[in-house]
Amino acid sequence: MSMIRFDHMKPTLPLALAFLVGAAVSAWAASSEADFKAAYAAAEAANKEAGILRNQWTVTATALAEEAKKAAAKGDFDQAVASSKDAEALAKASIFQAVQEKEAWKALEIR
Repeated sequence: MSMIRFDHMKPTLPLALAFLVGAAVSAWAASSEADFKAAYAAAEAANKEAGILRNQWTVTATALAEEAKKAAAKGDFDQAVASSKDAEALAKASIFQAVQEKEAWKALEIR
């Protein structure tokens, strides 16, 4: 009987959570529309890269479209920047996951 062993795979959840925690730290100064546009562009770029790797997370799109854009439309640029940074962290975590999983299969041992 063959058996697949997963004990050689490195867990990706702690790093993904570290990205999220790092993104959740807010800036001390009030954010402007320019800050929002820069944060949003960075999040969109990371999300596009995740798409190229075929590993976009739906929560990233939600954070961008529903949270960041709506907050910016209301003039709440602090929240818009925070949501954009959260979305960027989610996109980067999905990129990390895609890269890890691309290589993880090599560590599997079939018996």
